[in-house]
Amino acid sequence: MPTLTIRNVPPRLVRTLKALAKRNHRSMEQEVRELLDESVGERLSVLHQIESGWGDQARRPEPGEIDGWIQTGQS
Repeated sequence: MPTLTIRNVPPRLVRTLKALAKRNHRSMEQEVRELLDESVGERLSVLHQIESGWGDQARRPEPGEIDGWIQTGQS
């Protein structure tokens, strides 16, 4: 399985990840995997919804527009 290395993680973020992991009875590594999976999975779902509606669009949306829609959906 591939390995992902993330450098220069702020100490505050590490403390937060450790606290989340403890609360969820997981290792910090597993917590990070879960968070990444949730985030990427949600983004893919939104992108698939957008792509399915492109046939009805006069033009394709710009990447910034898509990111704005995703941010709006997370609010």
